Amino acid sequence: MVEVMLSTPGGSSVPILYYVHERPHCHEFLRKAAKWYNLVVFTASVQEYADPVIEWLERERKYFAARYYRQHCTFRNGAYIKDLAQVEPDLSRVMILDNSPMSYIFHEDNAIPIEGWISDPTDNDLLYLIPLLEGLQYVTDVRALLALRLGEVSNA
Repeated sequence: MVEVMLSTPGGSSVPILYYVHERPHCHEFLRKAAKWYNLVVFTASVQEYADPVIEWLERERKYFAARYYRQHCTFRNGAYIKDLAQVEPDLSRVMILDNSPMSYIFHEDNAIPIEGWISDPTDNDLLYLIPLLEGLQYVTDVRALLALRLGEVSNA
């Protein structure tokens, strides 16, 4: 359980408890990815909710160099879109792992889609991504290799 302090319209804060479930293999995935990459959280969640969840994820060690929240997203047509250029102007070295295609519509060439997860204990999606991420660390432009998975030729 994670305690989140949410602000009320009157300016006070109200504690709310949320149950948080960790996706299988999450820490193994983060441990390996953090060796190869500068990890950043970019969430469409509000900061008051996201920070306690991130801190819970980082209870054993710090994985994330920076955090971006809903206020950093662009709101368009009912969706929160993540502009990766805010994180790193050189998009040849940036990837986004997300379960919402709308969230990375500005940078589809940088996207690694993943299925959403609720509580399936047999899920192995994060494990399956480790070899891809290990290989991407050696390419000049991640967009060129990511385009191959879709059978496309990248303009990057």
